[in-house]
Amino acid sequence: MHWFYLGIAVLFEITVAIAAGKARGFTHIGWTAATLVSGGVATYFLSLALLTFDVGVGYAIWTSVAGVGIVVLGALFFGQRLNWRKALGIAAVIVGVVGLNISGMA
Repeated sequence: MHWFYLGIAVLFEITVAIAAGKARGFTHIGWTAATLVSGGVATYFLSLALLTFDVGVGYAIWTSVAGVGIVVLGALFFGQRLNWRKALGIAAVIVGVVGLNISGMA
């Protein structure tokens, strides 16, 4: 169940980033509310996942997977460029998350 909670936390963390970008410095109330609510939901589900995960490992996976998701979605839907350097960074993050998992720490 802890992986399910972490997955939900990741989805809502991605939502935080997208909504915060649309909030334009918190001047758009709807996007501001979406940012704050999504952040609260993400943190809640992260806290449930951290009942099982080591805090450092769970937090590292959460932020890393969400970061990769944000970069990929930015390239797919928001016209942001995905160059070889970003792709290399994504690969490094994936290797790091897999390394955390196979190390027996998660």
